[in-house]
Amino acid sequence: MNKKILIIGGCGFIGHNLALKLKKENYIVSIVDSLGVNNLKTVRENDITNKKLYKKILENRIKLLKKNKIKIFIKDAKDKKIIQTYKKIKPSIVIHLAAVSHANKSNKEPQNTFENSILSLQNSLEYCRKEKQTHIIYLSSSMVYGNFDGKKVKENTVLKPIGIYANLKFAGELMIKSYNQIFDLKYTIIRPSALYGERCVSRRVGQIFIENALNKKIISINGTGEEKLDFTYIDDLMRGIILCVKKKNSINQTFNITFGNAKKINSLLKILKAEFPKVKVKYKNWDKFTPKRGTLSIAKAKKLLGYKPTYSINVGYRKYITWYKNFFKNSI
Repeated sequence: MNKKILIIGGCGFIGHNLALKLKKENYIVSIVDSLGVNNLKTVRENDITNKKLYKKILENRIKLLKKNKIKIFIKDAKDKKIIQTYKKIKPSIVIHLAAVSHANKSNKEPQNTFENSILSLQNSLEYCRKEKQTHIIYLSSSMVYGNFDGKKVKENTVLKPIGIYANLKFAGELMIKSYNQIFDLKYTIIRPSALYGERCVSRRVGQIFIENALNKKIISINGTGEEKLDFTYIDDLMRGIILCVKKKNSINQTFNITFGNAKKINSLLKILKAEFPKVKVKYKNWDKFTPKRGTLSIAKAKKLLGYKPTYSINVGYRKYITWYKNFFKNSI
């Protein structure tokens, strides 16, 4: 059995955590990453308040990958020449993560988002098309559902994406399915939601709350805080992806991989306030380009994969706060 796995965008938040987990499972893991999106180059070139902290977190990612002898090819996944690197590695599975990871940033930088999301995916698909036995695993997003309208969404729920980020994720799914129809490409699509966890610098909700509390800044909440998200700890997503790697019945399927029980944003805030009681909060009008989400059904992943998440926000978010406080303390 060929246990070679190539992760495109593997130095990012999801990618580096996944690479480390797969290495422990004795897979031969390689990474392609330009370090230009959501990474070191982004931090250097942009006006980020916590530039020093972010740089240390990102350097810590690279250090962990190198310590575990995970090969990193610093190359542009958008460049057609990257297929030569694929051929050199000869992976049996390509896990495609390359993308701009923040919806707000995508709406501000549509061309950059398109290039990093679609052009890089095109190269992965072309390699997998020619190497018939290669399985592509694509990380989509819960954003493709659009507004949940108070319902628990299933994988066959009609998709109504809002904004550039969500629509490009949807486009990625359509590209993959078209390659499956025409070329019999083996694929798995994963839709995660509201991720949080160690070494994240993507400015997601859970990260920004802790970061602002540590820096004694006001936390700004979109809406009333009563809106719900299916908060998912990074280790639960890793568990789901690895099951998709191992299980043959993941092929040609789409899965919601989340905790499966949405909680109010104010519930996350309550956990934070237990650690930072003096933190100040302000609420602002809802951004019309942000869909109102909720719970994703994980019944299909449970049935076909045996997926079982273990980290509620009461456990996972407290764990993340502890890590962030310690890292922050040692970085200033």
